[in-house]
Amino acid sequence: MSHMNVEEARERMIVEQLEQRGIRDPRVLAAMRAVPRHLFVPPELAEHAYEDTPLPIGFSQTISQPYMVALMLEVAAPQPYERVLEVGTGSGYQTAVLAQLAAEVYSIEYIEELHERAKRTLAELGIKNCWLRVGDGSEGWPEAAPFDVIVVTAAMPGVPRPLIEQLTPTGRLVAPIGVEELQTLVRIQRVNGRLQEECFGECRFVKMVGKYGFSPPTEKQGS
Repeated sequence: MSHMNVEEARERMIVEQLEQRGIRDPRVLAAMRAVPRHLFVPPELAEHAYEDTPLPIGFSQTISQPYMVALMLEVAAPQPYERVLEVGTGSGYQTAVLAQLAAEVYSIEYIEELHERAKRTLAELGIKNCWLRVGDGSEGWPEAAPFDVIVVTAAMPGVPRPLIEQLTPTGRLVAPIGVEELQTLVRIQRVNGRLQEECFGECRFVKMVGKYGFSPPTEKQGS
């Protein structure tokens, strides 16, 4: 894609897929304008990077459709002074967008090849406020906790207690929850010391591999 085509495609994505579908947070829109999504998909799919669809990134994983990324981030509402845990680095695209929105981003991926690829892409873009590692994201990142925001990019049968325990007192967790092919996008946050749950519609994510996911990680996948 030429530079002009990329800019036009990205702006069309923002207007047609995000703004026209109700995404209003100016910081989320600006962050997604700033990140070159086409660099986070396989080269042969670059021309489709700004289309309204998830795309395969290898290893039976996908990069989420732009609208779903924007919706999750609008619901999570990370602030410039906050620390974020992302469970499921994948291509690193949402990691890069989060890096525009928060002070620090910690991201876990259980597939080592995807972790390495995302790390390279983020480094090439000069993004320095992200820390990546290979591991079981369903157990969180205890050494770096607590987090103001936790965003989970794979379907979970329920919310693992370790993730809840790694939230700050005002923290919020956004995740696709459900055991069917369609899940519900859920935000859990503490309000006056009690957990409050809100739902934001149906979604479809690949299923999480991990101790609190649908199947345990294998040795090769970096558990």
